Amino acid sequence: MAGESISRISGKGVYVQGNDIDTDRIIPARFLKCVTFDELGPSLFHDERFTESGESKNHVLDAPQHRGAAVLISDDNFGCGSSREHAPQAIQKFGLKAVIAGSFAEIFHGNCTTLGIPCVIASDEDRKELSKIIENDPEASLDIDIEKREIVCANKVFQVSMKESAREAFLAATFDPLDELLGATEEIKAAAERLGYA
Repeated sequence: MAGESISRISGKGVYVQGNDIDTDRIIPARFLKCVTFDELGPSLFHDERFTESGESKNHVLDAPQHRGAAVLISDDNFGCGSSREHAPQAIQKFGLKAVIAGSFAEIFHGNCTTLGIPCVIASDEDRKELSKIIENDPEASLDIDIEKREIVCANKVFQVSMKESAREAFLAATFDPLDELLGATEEIKAAAERLGYA
């Protein structure tokens, strides 16, 4: 079982404003009892999107013009708080494939990387400009080039950065440890026999 490299993410963007957006806001704790991660998508940012009775608060994620967005843009220290793996799972199951922010919480970043969700850092000025482009043209595509460390949107190029270890893992298709383990079945069997465990 061999994974595929990730060198580019393209799609519409959606800007969720705010610094220090923690994992409990991304996926409230009461949703962690789900049987499968697939159930998490509809509950992404639940308490900011819906009232207690389930009525829409007209959150930007539910705006018709942003339906099908693939790239989430936010601000500083995104994914802080508890280390719950469910937060990046909810982002992925909602349909988002990459996150652009000013900075990321360490554990959240690691959990996203393992799932194949690139966490890309852009300056305040560039995120502001990207959000304006999206506001004026929700159909605008953001093309994130991991190899070149840049985003192309509306014929403009924005320089970005990301952890080099994560970047290398995406390009080499080594970001998922389980996938690597499953892909090394023969080597594991050979090592087990050599060590006398077989």
